[in-house]
Amino acid sequence: MNHHQADLVVIGSGPGGYVAAIRASQLGLKTICIEKAELGGICLNWGCIPTKALLKSAEMIHHIKESTNFGIKVNDFSYDIKDIVARSRKVADKMSKGVQFLFKKNKVQSIFGHGIIQNPNKVIVQDIGGNQTDEIDTKYIMIATGARPRMFPGIEVDRKIIITSREAMTLDFKPDTMVIMGAGAIGVEFAYFYSSIGTKVTLIEMMDRLLPVEDEEISKELLKYYKKYGIDVQTNTRVLSARVVDGKAQVTVQDKEGKEKVINADIALNAIGIQANIENIGLENVGIELERNFIKINKYMQTNIPNIYAIGDVAGAPWLAHKASAEGIEAVEHIAGLNVHGIDYNNIPGCTYCIPQVASVGLTEAKAKEMGYELKIGKFPFAASGKATAIGDNSGFVKVIFDAKYGEVLGVHMIGPDVTELIAEAGLARNIGATGKSITKTIHAHPTLSEAIMEASANAYGEAVNI
Repeated sequence: MNHHQADLVVIGSGPGGYVAAIRASQLGLKTICIEKAELGGICLNWGCIPTKALLKSAEMIHHIKESTNFGIKVNDFSYDIKDIVARSRKVADKMSKGVQFLFKKNKVQSIFGHGIIQNPNKVIVQDIGGNQTDEIDTKYIMIATGARPRMFPGIEVDRKIIITSREAMTLDFKPDTMVIMGAGAIGVEFAYFYSSIGTKVTLIEMMDRLLPVEDEEISKELLKYYKKYGIDVQTNTRVLSARVVDGKAQVTVQDKEGKEKVINADIALNAIGIQANIENIGLENVGIELERNFIKINKYMQTNIPNIYAIGDVAGAPWLAHKASAEGIEAVEHIAGLNVHGIDYNNIPGCTYCIPQVASVGLTEAKAKEMGYELKIGKFPFAASGKATAIGDNSGFVKVIFDAKYGEVLGVHMIGPDVTELIAEAGLARNIGATGKSITKTIHAHPTLSEAIMEASANAYGEAVNI
């Protein structure tokens, strides 16, 4: 058995864990990162990155179908889901190797195996057979074990017919029909992808709209496009059960009136939430406190055991890669004694990479009103954008929400071309205390999509000139 000494042991190498390990090493901490599968964790290997590769293929199909609008005639074209998936896997593998390179560059030691906390200053590593291979004495421990698709009684996931997002990324055939249970970001993205390659998709959502966490106007706009794509969206509908019958998925649902019906499909995808990976990592050995089955942390990401930290999905919502990375950096800087202030969870952007894309940061209109703000709201449609018109995609709009009294940016909500690339401006504006007027007076390059943020801000103050 191998024995090691460390200042920090990070359990998990996802976008929170690997970033934390590198930053810790940069700050002079002897750091060891334990990973039981591939470096980069779920995000790089089975989540954020490979799904975006799949969605890019779907976008390319969309552009080819619309090519006559650009004066280009494509008389015949074909696509192969096996080749699309293969490209996605290559992208994921490349990114995972990139983490390996970064670890080497930054002198982070990686150990492959299953990490278990023995006591506040000791972590052991087991191989796949349960044999102990390594023992690490450490000053600090960081739990970054992530999460996995949530399982529900009655939804009988067999990973062949009734699948999770992981299997949805590697199907080697195009299903004729698919039921997707859950219309959050994961469900919406896969609905777009499979619809693009010709699958008849039924999208089920218990809440009253697509992407329930987004501003209501955004959800309504996205629904218009999903209907156009031929996706059968059924909101206010609860999944009662899903099981395999005669080699097909049989999904029983109930609408808001209580009426039940059965939907049959080649494949059913369970995209209803996630659950933390908290089992068998030694939490009970040290008495780590949980909150709603996620690890409870303070603003510095410390658990109730002061030298043990937790970051990312395992520590609760929002379940976003960039939130995990930010928490990882904040936590190691706290360990290193730097002056940190905690994460502003009200200023974490959310992005959904379907077409049209969706991005947002801050309060929705409904939430802002609920909190008692008097609002100034501005909107700018991409139909009025010269750049959007030139690139042939003028779908959607930008919506900005300001505090009428002080001009504070309360929230920004977008749906349209490349809005996931535009949302950072809104996050920065909120971070530095920009006002609606300061955004309006900031000269934006023309023609760009980002002008829509300026135009929407001007609209809030009755100063828009292009709508």
